[in-house]
Amino acid sequence: MKTVKQVADLTGLSVRSLHHYDTIGLFKPSKYSESGYRLYSDEDLKILQQILFFKELDFPLKEIESIIKNPSFNREKALLNHKNLLTLKRNRLNKLIRLVDKKLKGDDSMSFSEFDVSEIEKLQKEYADEVKEMYGNTDKYKMFQEKTKNYSKSDWANLYEKIEVIFKKFASVMDKGETSEEAQNLVKEWKNFISENLYDCNNETLLGLSKLYIDDKRFTKNIDKHKDGLADFISKSIQIYCK
Repeated sequence: MKTVKQVADLTGLSVRSLHHYDTIGLFKPSKYSESGYRLYSDEDLKILQQILFFKELDFPLKEIESIIKNPSFNREKALLNHKNLLTLKRNRLNKLIRLVDKKLKGDDSMSFSEFDVSEIEKLQKEYADEVKEMYGNTDKYKMFQEKTKNYSKSDWANLYEKIEVIFKKFASVMDKGETSEEAQNLVKEWKNFISENLYDCNNETLLGLSKLYIDDKRFTKNIDKHKDGLADFISKSIQIYCK
C-alpha cells in the first residue's frame, strides 16, 4: 500500500490534486490507516493510470468518472484508442522538431503544415463521441449512477461478495450443462440481482453482458478464476435463457 505522498511522488500529481480526486469521488483509496491517512493499492494505481490517460487527452474529470465507473468499461479498448491519439500527437511533435532543426540550419522556407492539428482533433472528437455514447449518456448508466450514488465502501464490498457467491453457484453446476434447470435458474437469479442492485436488466441487456463476458478478457479472467471455462458457460446459459 502507498501513502498519498508516495503516490504523488510516483505520478507527479500534487497531494492536493489527489485529495481533490478523492473529494469528488473520481479516485478514492482502497483503505485508510488507523490515523485516517489514505492508502492506495496497486489496483488503485491502475485506475489512476487510466484516469491520467483520459486527462492527457483532455477529457473533463466528470466525464472520466462516468467512463471508468461504468460496469461495461473496456480497459483494453480504451488503451488502444489512447495509443492511436498519442501516436498522432507524437508524430506532430516530431514534425515540429524537424522544422525547428531546419530553421536552425538557415532554411527560410515557409512551412505551416507541421502546425496542423486537424487530424488529431478529428480522431479525438470521434473517440470522445464514441466514449460518451458507450459510457456517459446511456439510460443504463444514469440508472446505475442513481442506484449506486449512496453506496458506501461496505455496501460495495457486500455487493461484490454476493456476486462472487453467484459465480461460484454457476461453477458448481457446469457439469449439468447450460440447458439444465439449475443453470437457467441461476441466470434468472443473476438477472434479478443486477436489476435490484445496479440497473434494470432486460433480456437485451443480459445478452449484451453474455457477449461482454467472452469478448472482454478482463471480464473473462475475473469470472474464470472460479473455474476454467466459467465465463463461456455463463454466456451460453444466458443466450439459452433469452431464447
